[in-house]
Amino acid sequence: MALYIGIDLGTSAMKLLLMDGEGNIKNVVSKEYPLEFPQPGWSQQNPEDWKKALYEGVPELLKGFDAASIAGIGCGGQMHGLVVLDENDNVIRPAILWNDGRTAKQVDYLNNEIGKEKLSALTANIAFAGFTAPKILWMKENEPENFSKIAKIMLPKDYINYILTGVHSCDYSDASGMLLLDVEHKCWSKEMLEICGITEAQMPALFESFAPIGTVMPSVATQLGLPENVTVCAGAGDNAAAAVGTGVVGEGGCNISIGTSGTVFISSESFGVDDTNALHAFAHADGGWHLMGCMLSAASCNKWLMDDIFKTKDYAAEQAPITEDKLGENHVYFLPYLMGERSPINDTNARGTFIGMTMDTTRADLTQAVLEGVAFAIRDSVEVARSLGITINSSKICGGGVKSKLWQRIFANVLNCELEIPVSEQGPGMGGAMLAMVACGEYDSVKACCEKLCAVANTVKSEAKLVAKYEARYQQFKKIYPACKSLFAELN
Repeated sequence: MALYIGIDLGTSAMKLLLMDGEGNIKNVVSKEYPLEFPQPGWSQQNPEDWKKALYEGVPELLKGFDAASIAGIGCGGQMHGLVVLDENDNVIRPAILWNDGRTAKQVDYLNNEIGKEKLSALTANIAFAGFTAPKILWMKENEPENFSKIAKIMLPKDYINYILTGVHSCDYSDASGMLLLDVEHKCWSKEMLEICGITEAQMPALFESFAPIGTVMPSVATQLGLPENVTVCAGAGDNAAAAVGTGVVGEGGCNISIGTSGTVFISSESFGVDDTNALHAFAHADGGWHLMGCMLSAASCNKWLMDDIFKTKDYAAEQAPITEDKLGENHVYFLPYLMGERSPINDTNARGTFIGMTMDTTRADLTQAVLEGVAFAIRDSVEVARSLGITINSSKICGGGVKSKLWQRIFANVLNCELEIPVSEQGPGMGGAMLAMVACGEYDSVKACCEKLCAVANTVKSEAKLVAKYEARYQQFKKIYPACKSLFAELN
């Protein structure tokens, strides 16, 4: 039986999985790498670290398996990161990542001087600090020498595909988050390229996520222990890949992901734009489109509180005191804006904030406030979708944060929504492997692949009493950011 490799190029680690055409996961390997924060609000990474993770991870993944059975590779990766190559395909500077906040000036220029209406008409989106186009403008202004060397502009997972195949490629889902793609017509926007001072020759070729872009180069295949005829598909942005991995394709599917970042992902067979541009309008990995709300700090808020503040790795012990009687009753609130925020407030100045603490506030109260604050912030994007007439009564939910049953319950009641936990929680890596299956002809379409491989392990239902309590808490939470907004700008 043919085997497929799925790659999840995350922010803190590359996760690789080996899966057969029936959806059975044979092996999983993870390789961590560092993040650089050279200035407050900046976030970057060395693409060479991704390459090292690939070269170490694949042979480890294949240990004990017949490498000759590998038919295809698909990659899902962190979106928006700016990877720039010179004429010899060497990396010019560290990749500026999705959660980097250095581009406030460029975002302001794009949204206010070029204009949100024009940006939306050209790309179906407005500028957010994490998007790639503002980073290009930042580089043009602040690193003109580096900017002049750019021969190719790529996204993180596309650099992995380049390492494998030698092809400069990008898929529509990931390209949608660059603010350079005409999302409706699935082509580079010549006008946006001009605004950024770049040309179409500097951009990668565009593909559907499930389309083959080439095969692994012989020299690379030898180093990785792969056969030379392995097909590599274009892959997808991490959220689109995760949606495929949970079966959220076609019309009206919803997936909530609670990883380093948090997302609300709503799939559609037709193109549509949120008039307020609070939600992103992107292409989907199944050939359709989707709306997405993205918060920059989700499970990472809890990791920050546990690891850096409480100095513990025992997350379960910290959540144990949050008993039944405390749900919906916490007097402490938390704004989860540790890296600024994207959807729906689009404010790089926003910051993480505890409010409502008193002399009797406990560690458990702070932990609960963080869990609830992330859920409330996800609801902000859900409410935008609901205001568009989209019904969200049930949703898949995935990501590292979902391992907590307490957090699952909080989400279900804050959102007043039935949450389905997938059998296989492998996120973008599983989606990448599934896209590779379609590229290799194992399945006729992404939808057919999802129907066969995606199953639900458990369902978490909302509870009327808790829904009412959390409704009241959410209405209070909604007032905190507007009250702090001008102060955040002043402090920064």
